[in-house]
Amino acid sequence: MPDDKSTDKSKDIEILLEKCDLLRLSKGVMQMAENSPEVLNTVYKEISEKLGMDTAMEIYRMFKGQQISFPIRFFNPEMIKRNIVQEYDGTNIRTLAIKYNYSEKSVRRIIKESLEEV
Repeated sequence: MPDDKSTDKSKDIEILLEKCDLLRLSKGVMQMAENSPEVLNTVYKEISEKLGMDTAMEIYRMFKGQQISFPIRFFNPEMIKRNIVQEYDGTNIRTLAIKYNYSEKSVRRIIKESLEEV
């Protein structure tokens, strides 16, 4: 009867070997995709064309199978609201709207809401 330690080592070796096979497969897949990008799913093809194959593969590994939606705004809206309130001087609504890509109406609303909180 083998001792538990040797059995654990065998399992560890098997896991390592499996990971090596996955790495080889990934390299093979990457080579195939680099040589023939048309084999890629449309979204990965677009990513690889714009950002490179390594980035496309990393995004695939991180998010495969997930539905992802990206917010329209790049910056955190709460931080932008805070900046608008801090930078508002009573005359610069248009400037703030342009700077932060908000409508003048939205900037007025943000300022009004901040005054109501006080």
